[in-house]
Amino acid sequence: MQTETPRRRPIRLTRRGRIALVAVGAVVVGTSIAVPMALPGGQPAEPGSLTVPEGWRADQVYTAVDKALALRAGTTRKEVPTMRLALPADARGNPEGYLLPATYPVTAKTTPRSLLSSMVNNANKRFRAGPVAAGASGASTLNLYQTVTIASIIQTEADDKTDMGKVARVIHNRLEQGMPLQMDSTIDYVLNRSTSHSDNDDARVDTPYNTYTRTGLPPTPIASPGDQALRAAVAPPPGDWLYFVTVKPGDTRFTAEYEDHQRNVTEFNQNQNQNQSPAAPSPSPTS
Repeated sequence: MQTETPRRRPIRLTRRGRIALVAVGAVVVGTSIAVPMALPGGQPAEPGSLTVPEGWRADQVYTAVDKALALRAGTTRKEVPTMRLALPADARGNPEGYLLPATYPVTAKTTPRSLLSSMVNNANKRFRAGPVAAGASGASTLNLYQTVTIASIIQTEADDKTDMGKVARVIHNRLEQGMPLQMDSTIDYVLNRSTSHSDNDDARVDTPYNTYTRTGLPPTPIASPGDQALRAAVAPPPGDWLYFVTVKPGDTRFTAEYEDHQRNVTEFNQNQNQNQSPAAPSPSPTS
């Protein structure tokens, strides 16, 4: 098993087909709250409700709350510091990752505070339930907040839900070996973008969310994880994988060998070159 990355330029792997090295810790999920499908523009799934899909960032939730309550844009975000939400101390008042994906009722009496409080309270109930809490406090050295952070990365990185377990294992393996996660998704988060076009300059940006230049986890979750991402974070399948890349949609390859990974990256680049459109050039992963 490889214990460190060869001294080469970073390789990226993300669910968007980019390449990246990955690693993190463990998480668990408990009771179930139905997570409905997202509708375009964050619109409610039905009259009088607001749907928060899996994988949304807090900023997306704030925007949806403003629209659902017909408030001036930016109102919810501005009020968050005064809400006194029931967040763990590690969150330092930032509800990222704790705005639980679900459908919430909206009435004439609903306020941004009442909506976000419901999301956070539901998240606490789920995260503190037996399996999640046990996974965070058992053999793992990670606490509950770190577990939620890992689940948020899995939610963002996995090309498909069936890949979440392996992505989680890569994260755990790299954390255990002291390897940087090298996740484009954490850089995308701090740069507030939804599609990955990371280059070498991005990989050098000075931020605690840069998992290329810093080891360990980012300081907060980067999205709202769903049940399957939580389950994967807490109980990933056994494996020695350290690398993964989505060579093409539906074909994500995991390996423990750097040389194998480079061959997969080469195939990824070939696919990108074949599918590249002059109007919409595809970013080239570094190697």
